[in-house]
Amino acid sequence: MGRRVDSVLAAALGISRTKAAAWCAAGLVAERAAGTPGPARAVQKSAKVAAGTELLVDIPEEPNPLDVKVEIVEDLRILADEPDYVVVDKPVGVAAHPSPGWVGPTVVGGLAGAGYRISTSGAPERQGIVHRLDVGTSGIMVVAKSERAYTVLKDAFRDRTPEKTYHAVVQGLPDPLNGTIDAPIGRHPGHDWKFAVLEGGRDSITRYQTLEAFGRATLVEVKLETGRTHQIRVHFSALRHPCAGDLTYGADPRLAAELGLTRQWLHAHRLGFPHPVTGEWVDYESPYPQDLVYALGVLRGE
Repeated sequence: MGRRVDSVLAAALGISRTKAAAWCAAGLVAERAAGTPGPARAVQKSAKVAAGTELLVDIPEEPNPLDVKVEIVEDLRILADEPDYVVVDKPVGVAAHPSPGWVGPTVVGGLAGAGYRISTSGAPERQGIVHRLDVGTSGIMVVAKSERAYTVLKDAFRDRTPEKTYHAVVQGLPDPLNGTIDAPIGRHPGHDWKFAVLEGGRDSITRYQTLEAFGRATLVEVKLETGRTHQIRVHFSALRHPCAGDLTYGADPRLAAELGLTRQWLHAHRLGFPHPVTGEWVDYESPYPQDLVYALGVLRGE
């Protein structure tokens, strides 16, 4: 008995069986007896490949995942448009820039679609990007438009000069109400897409202050002294007070459903930095988006 078509293609071409199956479903794979002239017939993924059978594959041209897709991102709001930079209000579900495995909208693509010309400094897929927000985190970002702004802002974020203020709703009531979380963060040993507090991880410091307590959840203001991936989410999860709605880091799905959350309640609320040309301190603020407003209303009993 021969092997399945998708298995043969995966082994021969070094692709996943899922991709091989998709090619079969799209009619891109055909078979015929070896050395036999004439047309081949389409074959499905589960068909067995007999000895002496040729598989003919019309390999599709696939887009480069790092290419910037120029698009209209309707919820991407412009908070400030200066000659050297643009400040945007990034909606949830939008990445800062293209990356492998991400096929959704990006800030870079949205700005291009809106007619903005940004700095050409940096890797092609992240030109103008001097800092990032997670796809599942909404809020304020600055993007460099000029080359001088890119250099100055990139250096500023590297030196942690800007002041980034986040607001988060975390489960329960943190103890103490105001405090500092100083715990090293590294890649999760069991999941390469997650992070965790780990001995030997990178130094990570998060300062927080309680703004409003609801008993089962608390609205906190957070300021970062370091900028690790998922830092706020990981630190509060380690305290057993994960961000509401953050199922990746242990949030209660029942509370998430009650609050109408399909992502973590985490928002980049304010951003201040020295102007890249004048050096004058500038400060911008992003209001809460509607899904986070609704969740707060539920907690307040409104």
